[in-house]
Amino acid sequence: MATNKKLNKLGIALVGLGKYASGQLAPALKETKNCYLAGIVTGSSEKAEKWKTKYEIPESNIYNYENFDSIRDNPDIDIVYVVLPNALHKEYVIRAAAAGKHVICEKPMAITESDCDEMIEACRKAGKLLSIGYRLHFEPHNQEVMRLGQDKVFGNIKSIVADNGMEGTEGWRLDKTLAGGGPLMDVGIYCVQAACYTTGMEPVAVRAKELPKTKPEIFKTIEESISWEMEFPNGLVASCKCSYVEELNRLHAEAQKGWFELSPAYEYKGIKGKTVLNTMNFPEVNQQALQMDDFAEAVTNNRPSPVPGEMGKRDVKILQAIYRAMETGKKVQIKSSKYSLI
Repeated sequence: MATNKKLNKLGIALVGLGKYASGQLAPALKETKNCYLAGIVTGSSEKAEKWKTKYEIPESNIYNYENFDSIRDNPDIDIVYVVLPNALHKEYVIRAAAAGKHVICEKPMAITESDCDEMIEACRKAGKLLSIGYRLHFEPHNQEVMRLGQDKVFGNIKSIVADNGMEGTEGWRLDKTLAGGGPLMDVGIYCVQAACYTTGMEPVAVRAKELPKTKPEIFKTIEESISWEMEFPNGLVASCKCSYVEELNRLHAEAQKGWFELSPAYEYKGIKGKTVLNTMNFPEVNQQALQMDDFAEAVTNNRPSPVPGEMGKRDVKILQAIYRAMETGKKVQIKSSKYSLI
């Protein structure tokens, strides 16, 4: 452990050892240059023992949810990455900040805007950085889409289509209390993000419609599929759809002088892109490693994260507006936030 500190790497503790932490974040931390896996927080003694052996984590860096606050006394751990069900994000971000740790919170940031406000304030009060796990901001194809759209390489964008879905889900994501909703909170947030970072703007209004359920016995408390439209200040409309019963993964923008597209757009690997002129040719990267390395660098150099808590709050505000539009069948206006993309 001391060896890593001598190499000037920051220690990260993962809070919640589910599929994303075990399948993506922990492996990515073997490739990071600025940080390393220093500790874990889990309620499972079985998982704790398995991770301890696999990643050579000392007993002193293994915590459960009851003794989590004592992480404040551990100099090995600089950053806490919260990878818990959505409804638990607020509690553990606030506790991590109070324990004097910088925080990465998985998306969506929280269930409500007010939760986001509390999280942002807790980190501000503690003087700690807060970042949201928006890995695609560090992926070259999606970065190119940001450039093409925001720099108006093909002129003003006229329309956007963003779809994301998968066949099936399980566990806490089927529980509205823990998830805050269905596929919109899980995979639909990528479409919201894509429309915002492609245009460099925030939507001013939304319309939404829940699609008929084909498996009501599974999706009892959450939507199975939803489609929605986001209207931007210049009249541009992004048409979006997300689902737990359909494979979808596309971002397409039509502009005045051409088009550009990612398909698949939001995967961990294998993202492909093309424009009216050519095929995008960017290398495969480990998105999670780049994301965590950037945050570690931000902490070290005391600079802002490009994906801060304010961005997370903005997106939660949009998600909640989409749900209100779905429930009422009416167009819902969205007040502009103080946070700016540019």
